Amino acid sequence: MPLISASDYKPWGLFKNAHIQTIYPPLFRKVRNVNYIRERISTPDHDFIDLDWSRIDGDKAVIVLHGLEGHSQRSYVLGMIRALNSRGWDAVAFNFRGCSGQPNRLLRSYHCGATEDLHTVVNHVIDHYRYACISLVGFSVGGNLTLMYLGEKKYTISPLIKCAAAVSVPCDLESSADKLAAPSNILYMKRFLKMFHDKIRVKMRMMPDEIDDANYHSIRTFKDFDERYTAPIHGFSSAEDYWTQCSCKQFLPGIEIPVLLVSARDDPFLGKECYPVEEASNSRHLYFEMPDHGGHVGFVDFRSNGEYWHEKRIAAFVTKNA
Repeated sequence: MPLISASDYKPWGLFKNAHIQTIYPPLFRKVRNVNYIRERISTPDHDFIDLDWSRIDGDKAVIVLHGLEGHSQRSYVLGMIRALNSRGWDAVAFNFRGCSGQPNRLLRSYHCGATEDLHTVVNHVIDHYRYACISLVGFSVGGNLTLMYLGEKKYTISPLIKCAAAVSVPCDLESSADKLAAPSNILYMKRFLKMFHDKIRVKMRMMPDEIDDANYHSIRTFKDFDERYTAPIHGFSSAEDYWTQCSCKQFLPGIEIPVLLVSARDDPFLGKECYPVEEASNSRHLYFEMPDHGGHVGFVDFRSNGEYWHEKRIAAFVTKNA
């Protein structure tokens, strides 16, 4: 029932091209008037997570999760926080382990199924601040993490979490990995692998006996990388095991609060299995909207007050369901 069959997002001109939608915001979008205060919290395994708060003395809070190799200063995070601040929400950007500008202490990092870290952040916000309600908004990998957390039943979800939203989510990690391995996406893949390599080199200096980058040049795809690094470091038997356990699609039927998922049909990062049409059709809680255009975390909109289309859409949804 909550499958939204018609979307009102209509880009103009060149922005009907998925790659322009994907590339334009990180290169050219500037989001101002978001002022962060950083808070560092401890994790149960003696690591740390850095949170960046943008407070306006609201009685509601939103936790915003960035995408792969992102952080709180990405324009899509800043844009979402600004849109929600303007509607009365305090907001906190959750920087994943190793993504806040300082390497985390342990060999492990973040990954697509690290819901324990999101649970730590949620509990911290609930235990240390008095909010009437909390919402979650996740982008790409952060969206996968959000939807998995809400549906997996591994943790008891606080009744203060009233609703959530997710954008451009690789709901099936294997399908997304295969799509990004295509020749048409080689520039994206090279960029991600370079960012991964930079972090591995940092960890090599911190713990030279635990990790190395020998023959890193032979890694060409996410499968290669996850097989060598992500899976063994985080307790999975293989890349396929990691993808199988951490794809949020299987957990969507377990979601019991209103959730909006927005993914463009032309997203260059998402294979067809990443679009949970059947799951949304059978759900009372998952609202799934598929604009024809938008690329990956794009949805560029020049028509009103600096907000992009998805920011207006999500802000309206979470405010209505708070």
